[in-house]
This record gives sequence, C-alpha cells and structure tokens, in this order.
Amino acid sequence: MPTETVSQAQPLADERPASQPGSLERGIDLLLALSAASRPVTLSQLCRATGLPKSTAHRILGVLCSRELARRVGNGYLPGELVESMAGISRVRVPGTRKAVLPYLLYLYETTRQTVNLAVPSGMEARYVERLYGHNRVGSRSDGHDRAPLHCTATGKALLAFDPRLRQELLARGTFERMTRRTITSLAGLERELAQVRRHGIAYSQEEYTEGVACVAAPVFGPGGRICMSLGVAAPAHQAPLAKLGISVRGAAQAISAMLLGV
Repeated sequence: MPTETVSQAQPLADERPASQPGSLERGIDLLLALSAASRPVTLSQLCRATGLPKSTAHRILGVLCSRELARRVGNGYLPGELVESMAGISRVRVPGTRKAVLPYLLYLYETTRQTVNLAVPSGMEARYVERLYGHNRVGSRSDGHDRAPLHCTATGKALLAFDPRLRQELLARGTFERMTRRTITSLAGLERELAQVRRHGIAYSQEEYTEGVACVAAPVFGPGGRICMSLGVAAPAHQAPLAKLGISVRGAAQAISAMLLGV
C-alpha cells in the first residue's frame, strides 16, 4: 500500500507563518497608543509603542487624521475630535464633578455677564470643556471647535505658567505662531508674561488670539496642589474692565480649587 506523502509546496498547518495584522488592527493599535497619551505623541514614539514601521504608521495616521480619529499637533499626534466625542473626554477631564464645578461657573457668569470658559490642557492647546455664553457674547476663533493655542490665550497662559512640564515643552519651540498683530511670538516675551502670571495669579490676553476679544483667566488647582484647569472670561476688548473681571475670575478659581482640595 503506497505511503502518503506531503507535498513540499504545502507546509503543515502548524508550520505556516502567522498571519500579519491588517490595516484595521494596525489602526486600532495606533488609536490605543494615542488614547493613553495626555500630550502629543511623535511618530517615533508611536512606532516604538506599536512595533510598526514608520512608513506604515505614517500612512495609517494620515487616514485616521482625515477621518477625525486622530489629529496632528505640532510634531505629534493626539486622539481626534470624533474619538474624544465618543469617549466623552470633554467631561472626564473636568477634575471633580461637573455638578460641583458648574455652580461656580454660573456665579461667575452672573457676576460678569460675559462668556465664561473652563479649560484643560490638550497637547499644545487649551481645550474648553465648559462654556457659558450670554446674549451679547463676543465671537472668537475658538467657536465651533472649542480649542485655542496656549501661548496667546488667557486660559492657556494660566495653564502654562503653573505647569512646568507643559511650559518647558512649549518654550522649547522658541517661536510661536502669530494670530494677530498683538500675539507674543518671542520666547523672551512669553517667559516674561508667564512670570507675571505666576506673580499675580492672573493671566491676560488682549486681542492676541482674536481681534476685538480680551480675556482674563486664573489657575485652578486640584489634588496635590497641581494645576488641573483654568477658568477664564472673554469680553469685547473695547469695553472689557480687565482689572475688575480679574478679581471675579480669580475669586471663582480659588473657590473651585478649595472645593477640589477639600479645604
């Protein structure tokens, strides 16, 4: 009886090479790596985390960005608007509970009758996680996407001034994008501004991000005494009493900090 032989062209099942992950699996790996990051992750860092070749990771990231599943921030990447929306990040990132923080925002609005913003850091941007608008609200570049650069906004400066790691990361760039004729674009100029914010506990932006808009903001500190967000008010530049607004904003920010710290 002839002995059966196995064709040399057909390897045994357990000797076949393991199937390589497809584009979907690779995309998921990249999204998982991005979701664990609070700051922009470079292409090299993502490749080390996922084991993907740079060319492959770059191609897939391009697709993810085009579908709003990822976004480019400087030389790095963060989760995109769609991912953040689905994950509810805008609520999760508010330290404490929304129920506890919101009354202070409402009080600040009643006191100032101007737009109230609560911001957290997201890469090199301030992400507005709560916004209260009045009937006579002032328009801003951040309307519609609830993000703004750190270096030219009051909420962003408050975050930068009290977060050494965030400040070091941004200042390493040396120069900054000019948004209006008043934008501070030099390293020395921004460092002087942030020193004033630390000294007085209040940050200002006078038409640095949007023409006709002035803002004032103060830091909010959470557990461990670390800055966790900033509270700001935006008003028309031609009628904004910044000194008076600053007193109200700083008082509300200090009250939120005391609540979060359990004082």
